[in-house]
Amino acid sequence: MYRNFKIVPNIIFGRGCFNQLGEILETKRGNQNAPIIFVLDDVFKGKTLEQRLPLKGNDMILHVNVDDEPKTSYIDALVEQIKQTYAVIPDGIIGVGGGATMDIAKAVSLMLTNPGSAADYQGWDLINNPAVYHVAVPTLSGTGAEISRTTVLTGPEKKLGINSDYTLYDQILLDPELIADVPKEQWFYTGMDCYIHDVESLEGTYINEFSKAYGEKSIELCRQVFLEDHPEKDDKLMMASYFGGMSIAYSQVGACHALSYGLSFVLGTHHGIGCCITFDYLEDIYPEGVREFRQMMAKHGITLPRNLTADLSEEELNTMATVALGLTPLWENCLGKDWEQKMTRERVLELYRRM
Repeated sequence: MYRNFKIVPNIIFGRGCFNQLGEILETKRGNQNAPIIFVLDDVFKGKTLEQRLPLKGNDMILHVNVDDEPKTSYIDALVEQIKQTYAVIPDGIIGVGGGATMDIAKAVSLMLTNPGSAADYQGWDLINNPAVYHVAVPTLSGTGAEISRTTVLTGPEKKLGINSDYTLYDQILLDPELIADVPKEQWFYTGMDCYIHDVESLEGTYINEFSKAYGEKSIELCRQVFLEDHPEKDDKLMMASYFGGMSIAYSQVGACHALSYGLSFVLGTHHGIGCCITFDYLEDIYPEGVREFRQMMAKHGITLPRNLTADLSEEELNTMATVALGLTPLWENCLGKDWEQKMTRERVLELYRRM
């Protein structure tokens, strides 16, 4: 039985397309008292981008902090803040920022219409009710959060996404002008998340011609951005992120993402840099990908942190391993159905000890 999956139905791409956001939202405004909530990375507080948001009436700018990876408790608090402020469900949730901000916006849009805590829905297809209308405006490119059916959250017991067709955005605006001034290291780490998506998809056991078509184009664009330093690198990276996200939609990520989830759960390591740290130790699994990744690091003068796990207890290391090994689809994509014979707990622990 083939999986029937949804994709984002409405997409605008092009320099300056952010200016069309107000026009798009006007068609979604219904109840005069219902606001639109702009979930904005607080790095933009008081900046030009905030001033360009098309606010009307009693709309809200919900500043969110992404210094830490998004937690289910943080989502619950934001949802409660909105419910305490308004007597009606918002007409829309607009995520403006990088992958973490877009994941927060997705999770908030889901939890406004589904009871309980965000932690209750960490897993696959547990959401029962459609989300509030939600729009993504990426200001970073690489995570693929704008196109993904997953919102990645750290809960009390695990780091795991809310994976659902309802998670998908209703609309995305891809404006390359918005990623032009990203700091170099953040640009690199987020872009490498895309590159690693491509490697894991293309070399996985779930690969098929649908995923391959997107993955091959995405990795070609990544090479133009990170090895050739192409003059249209912002436009290319934005599309690489989109294609990379589409590549894993009908396949899966692999060992790097599984291990990075464990790293993040215990140490709070941000997703992009966590994937880079982890990928650098996976030359036995992805030899060509790691070799090329190191070329990209050298070209852009990137040095990864070392000895992150040196002072961790055995209990903490085992918690990492438990989180990582719990991601069965990722390991099966990477190593096949007999993955548990190949990726034992001791092998995972040894990889973490090297980090």
